Amino acid sequence: MAAGAARVFVSHLAGVAVFDPNGDPVGRLRDVVVMLRVGGRPPRVLGLVVEVVGRRRIFLPMTRVTGVESGQVITTGVLNMRRFEQRPTETLVLGELLDRRVRLVPEELNAADQAAGESGERGEEAAGEVGEEVTVLDVSMVQLPARRDWEIDKVFVRRGRGRLRRKGETLTVDWSSVSGFWLPEEGQGAENLVATFERLRPADLANVLHHLSPKRRSEVAAALDDDRLADVLEELPDDDQVEILSKLKEERAADVLEAMDPDDAADLLAELPAEEQERLLTLMQPQEAAGVRRLLSYEERTAGGLMTTEPIVLRPDATVADALARIRHPDLSPALAAQVYVCRPPDETPTGKYLGLVHFQRLLRDPPFTLLGAIVDTDLQPLSPDTGLPALTSFLATYNMISAPVVDDSGSLLGAVTVDDVLDHLLPEDWRETELHGAIGAGAPEAAPSDTTGARDER
Repeated sequence: MAAGAARVFVSHLAGVAVFDPNGDPVGRLRDVVVMLRVGGRPPRVLGLVVEVVGRRRIFLPMTRVTGVESGQVITTGVLNMRRFEQRPTETLVLGELLDRRVRLVPEELNAADQAAGESGERGEEAAGEVGEEVTVLDVSMVQLPARRDWEIDKVFVRRGRGRLRRKGETLTVDWSSVSGFWLPEEGQGAENLVATFERLRPADLANVLHHLSPKRRSEVAAALDDDRLADVLEELPDDDQVEILSKLKEERAADVLEAMDPDDAADLLAELPAEEQERLLTLMQPQEAAGVRRLLSYEERTAGGLMTTEPIVLRPDATVADALARIRHPDLSPALAAQVYVCRPPDETPTGKYLGLVHFQRLLRDPPFTLLGAIVDTDLQPLSPDTGLPALTSFLATYNMISAPVVDDSGSLLGAVTVDDVLDHLLPEDWRETELHGAIGAGAPEAAPSDTTGARDER
């Protein structure tokens, strides 16, 4: 490496914006693709995985990268928009190298191997017997002098507990000083990968998980806390949800289901065999399980099957100030925070008699001390739980609503249907995995005709 060559740690690139030469955004960087090489030689960086409009992941060769910094990536502006598919000889840095347990090569062994030019297989065999075990926290890549080629040159690792050093001691070493990347990894951790994507929205983190291998997906899911995992599961395709939940211990699976919105938990449980479904419901808290059981009793494409059982419910003697305090809760979705439902006690669904609703705009117009019973809207008729999806969609569209109350024959509020849940059932079942083809041109330039087949060959 030439003196003064820029070094970039890969974790600092996660999620950074990718721009064309004119400064227009192309997408966001989601991973770095490398090719491991034998003999302790540093891996060659093949390119970047970039997520463009519609959550499509494409491959950007390093030959088309003109600048890499911790805050942005600049490209030549010519992209191949075909979906990225990982090849057997390729390794994803963030997805597959972080959190790996490898070994530091003793200096004398490293020097002997380099002098003898031994193969990578020999080094990996030795690594299984000698060297201190460490955990990979990050790797850095550097551009080779006078070329566009990049390679991985340094590994940032954390040492384990030792008699003469504290647990958690970190150090940066040359790639040749570490062995074990070729060995199959059992029980790989995921804490550093999770930390790298900590700021991603649940939908974006779900997209990251969807593109990981099943093994790595399970490891990352195990490293997420219950609330974060619940949010991510709600954004994943059904098959990914079932796969992840089935690999959790039943007690934890029940905790995650409790943390999910009741309607999403019910949708997920509906995908499971009846025996497994009942076991998990039994392990859940009785109050949480009761709401989910009610949802499972309704047909899927009805108001009862689509509703959440946890809308904002207040009594008529509550004030505007009370209502505003409730809708400010950060865990509420915008659809649920749009209005409060005024009911007689009890306040939990099924409630006492449903009286009407108050939209948040009305709450902003009236004095804080105003009682909700004085401003409640009683004109809008609620939905019955057996209202079908077409009628439900027409109701929301006709009255420009983003959520609607669901009331039973006795007049009790059962829950509320939100527009996002309606859209989930109007779109094709695989909509989370389908690109928005019509929107791609708005966020990234299309490849030149001659570029359709050549981009992958550049590797």
